[in-house]
Amino acid sequence: MGMKLTPSILAALQTGRGGVQRPAKLRVLGIDASLRSTGLGIVESAAGALRMVDCRPVKNRPGAPLSQCLLNLAETLRTYLAEFKPEEAAMEGIFFCKNARTALLLGHARGVLLSVCAEAGVPVYEYPPTRVKQAVTGTGSATKDQIQRMMMRVLALPELPQEDAGDALAIAITHLHTRNGVAALAPKSL
Repeated sequence: MGMKLTPSILAALQTGRGGVQRPAKLRVLGIDASLRSTGLGIVESAAGALRMVDCRPVKNRPGAPLSQCLLNLAETLRTYLAEFKPEEAAMEGIFFCKNARTALLLGHARGVLLSVCAEAGVPVYEYPPTRVKQAVTGTGSATKDQIQRMMMRVLALPELPQEDAGDALAIAITHLHTRNGVAALAPKSL
């Protein structure tokens, strides 16, 4: 026996609006958070087509004090938000870490990045790593190389994006796919 759809979901499916009003053009910032190499990527969706606006890694030198790394992430993201003006942001969720110190450092970086987005009024949505991989490659166990190659293909890039920046683009695309149709009812801002 199939699932019974509510009248509101049925209406959303029939109208193709997914129950939400979508802008004609939407710019999303994808963030692949890390203390040493955070990936940033902007993808714009217009008339059903995706276009990469920009992508880059934010590097912190090995051995730099934690406070300097966090300050660099904050200042770089503030500048990036001011330059590209995304309407929404998406970030990869925390995954299982065997090393508590690594998890703590990632938490610091994520906290700074979330705070800067909140300060700029940009809502942030979170997606598990396996969901991002599945959304862009069709499998939740895709490698970084497979994600980079898919980003190159989907966004018609002339060359492979840097690893972390490619992941950021994949996160932005996952958000854009998720907010379309009935699935648009699912994501909640952090």
